Amino acid sequence: MSQREFALRAGLAAALSLAAFGAVAAPPDDPEIGRLSQRLTVLEASPDTAQVGTFERYRARQAIEDARQARSRDRAEAVRLADRRVETAEIVVRTQLAQRELDRLDRERSELLVEASRRDADRARAEAERLRVQAQIQAEEAERLRQAADQEAAARQQAEGLLDDVAGKQAAKLRAARERDAELARKEAELLGTDAPPATPPKPKPKKK
Repeated sequence: MSQREFALRAGLAAALSLAAFGAVAAPPDDPEIGRLSQRLTVLEASPDTAQVGTFERYRARQAIEDARQARSRDRAEAVRLADRRVETAEIVVRTQLAQRELDRLDRERSELLVEASRRDADRARAEAERLRVQAQIQAEEAERLRQAADQEAAARQQAEGLLDDVAGKQAAKLRAARERDAELARKEAELLGTDAPPATPPKPKPKKK
């Protein structure tokens, strides 16, 4: 606020105070002027109107004082002017109070929107974190299942290798035993002077149907 505006406000406030004091100290000599003065006093009495409509209230108070001091022939016109000034002050005060309330509601709405946006962002972050943790758990479970499947396949392959090894050893032992039997049979045949039996017994002929 500039010094000029401050001085103007101070002068208006002082003038309003003096006018109000004069209205209280000197009872009005006209009922209409008294009614206007009472309307303006009520308008100025509320703490909510202390900083609104200052200039309009000052002009209304001046118009009331002019009407009070006007000559009889000019009294009616001066009262009408004072009435318009008081009505103007009332309208301006109500308008500025309404605008102040709208500004307050706008600020409250903005704060609520900011708070709602913050809460939405917090919920979105919490949901994203939940999905991330869930995906990580699923990935870890899939990796565990894959490792288990790899271990099972390796164990199965190892078991099959062991079985193949055992089967190969058993087949080798069986071949060796057959070869020993055939060798013994051949030597026995040589001793007896007969033909040696075949190394493996002949397959039986299929029966005729």
